[in-house]
Amino acid sequence: MKIVLMGYMGSGKSTIGKQLAQSLKYPFVDLDEYIEVQEQLSIKELFSQKGELYFRKKESFFLQKLLKEHQNLVLSLGGGTPCFAGNLEALQQQGSVSVYLKSSIKVLTDRLFKEKDQRPLIAHVTEKGQLEDFIRKHLFERAFYYNQANIIANTDNKSISEIVSNLSEEVC
Repeated sequence: MKIVLMGYMGSGKSTIGKQLAQSLKYPFVDLDEYIEVQEQLSIKELFSQKGELYFRKKESFFLQKLLKEHQNLVLSLGGGTPCFAGNLEALQQQGSVSVYLKSSIKVLTDRLFKEKDQRPLIAHVTEKGQLEDFIRKHLFERAFYYNQANIIANTDNKSISEIVSNLSEEVC
């Protein structure tokens, strides 16, 4: 079974994905990290040196490659992955179980403001209110895609182990 985690940056896709994979004894792949290894550039460098279009093409290519290569897999996507290049349709055609890790705007804002310097998309943000507006706009644009997931898991006020336990029960 292929379990694909999607959601906004800071929603816990990588953290939850690693623990879910461990509990299911499946391999875990973070798509962004995989792309960085394959391309030998960071995501930030790919965007700045080769542009978003190049990145989105590679993202789609590597997503399809991973889905074809693995029978069992927990895969965490980049926040925008399901929104581009027919990636959501590819997930559905491959029979993956998609999971939207849904966090509130407040939780995302609090979490991301602390780590904004490590995230190129929001590194320029100086005020929490500005970040909240940025997240609100992005979530509005992406909700159409995220809400098509097979499972929508609200992560607010839940521990990582609680989320992993709930997802393990739902997907098996």
